[in-house]
Formats: sequence, C-alpha cells, structure tokens
Amino acid sequence: MGQGGRLEGKTAVITGGATGMGRATALLFAQQGATVSIFDINEEEGRNTVQMIRENGGKAGVFQCDVTKAADIDAAFDASVTEFGAYNVLFNHAGSIIVKSLHETTEEEYDWLMDLNVKSAFLVCRRAVKEMADNGGGSIVITSSIAAELGYALESVYCMSKAAVLQLSRTISTEYRDAGIRCNAICPGFVETAHGLKEIAELDAAGQEWEDSGMAATQGRICYPEEVARTVVFLASDEASFVNGTATYVDNGWHAKG
Repeated sequence: MGQGGRLEGKTAVITGGATGMGRATALLFAQQGATVSIFDINEEEGRNTVQMIRENGGKAGVFQCDVTKAADIDAAFDASVTEFGAYNVLFNHAGSIIVKSLHETTEEEYDWLMDLNVKSAFLVCRRAVKEMADNGGGSIVITSSIAAELGYALESVYCMSKAAVLQLSRTISTEYRDAGIRCNAICPGFVETAHGLKEIAELDAAGQEWEDSGMAATQGRICYPEEVARTVVFLASDEASFVNGTATYVDNGWHAKG
C-alpha cells in the first residue's frame, strides 16, 4: 500500500476520523502512503477504521479524544507522536450540526455546537501549528462548509460555526506561512454520510424538500465522501505546494450558482 503514493512519507492526524468523511479520508490517506493517527471520541469505530487500514497494508492508530477538552487533545497528540513520530499533515474534521429554528435553539445547544465545531478547531490547531512549525511545516486542512458563506434556514448556529473555522483557516495561512505551514478549508455541500443524511431528513421534516427537488436544483446529486477525501488528499499533498488560504468548495457548483 502507498508505494509512490501522493502522501508517501507523510504522518497525518485526523480529528473525527472514525466514521463518515473522516473515515473515507483516513482510508485514502493510508492508501496514498501516509501514516494515520485518528483522534475520535468513538474509539470502537476508530478501531474499525484502523483495522481497515491495516488489512490493506497501511499504518494507523486510534487515540480516544474529546476534542472539546484541551487535556484530551494534548494527551492524544503526545501519544501519537510517541508512537509515530512528528506529524506534518492535520485534517481538522471533527464536528456536528443542529437543525433548529434560531428562536428555539437553547443556550446549551449553542454552547455544545460551538464547542464541538469551533473551540475544538482552536484547541487542535493551537497545538498543531507550534509543533508543525518547530518540525519544518506541513499542511493543515479544516472542514468548513458551504454554510460558511451562505445562509441557511434552521442552521443558524451551524452557519456561524463554519464561518468561524473558515476564518481560522485563513488566519493560519497568513500567520504561519513563513513557518512552512499551509492551511486550507474544504467547504462541502450535502455529503452521503450519516451526518449528511440526518441533516437532510431533519430539514425535510421541517418542510424543506432536499431529498428530491432541492438537491437537483442546488448541487445536482449528493456528494460521496470519497469525493471529499480526494480533495483533502490533494490539499495535504506536495502537489498543492502553492495552495494556501483557500476555501475549496466540494459542491458541484452550488456556491457559485448562489
């Protein structure tokens, strides 16, 4: 596995890498030659992903981690570095969504989603940029969303959170460029994962029509997680050596169409 791959010799950390887009990216990273550390609160699914990688000849480990807690993050990074050495790729992917009208969203729900989507990215990237800079640089990819720059009914806090991490990726790209770190965001539309399908079902239950006419009018069809993963691989690889500070839309033209 990975002979002559696009990430040959790279060591990568993926937050939220146990399932969905994170799993698809972990599998592709390993296929392309990277050693992969998965940070995820779901250790069981993380082990399943690691087993898939190992069965195909790849090298990977899972480190149970609540990415909203600095102590957990530091412990996971420490354990990963002990096992696999210095990392030069970070895919900051962990996150979730709330589908709910703004006036019904509770303070507790706001705190939960902002902690999981925004605080976690701050904590993970705060640790990573210093360590990666000290080790000669690397590539960071942050999962934002088409919702970072477009407004969607019933997703107010989610849109806020994804705009925040898009701005984090842009500021990292400028602040740490001269330390050899590139940072880019991916901005997917609807993706065929448990997370994405749940979002569609909840929006449809609220009276929207994403499963048929809405999807056809915006992004044409649902995106497959492997299509997102291939985008992340490119941004993480040396092929993207002069790509820095971008928002890469994986949405089949939805954002461009407005």
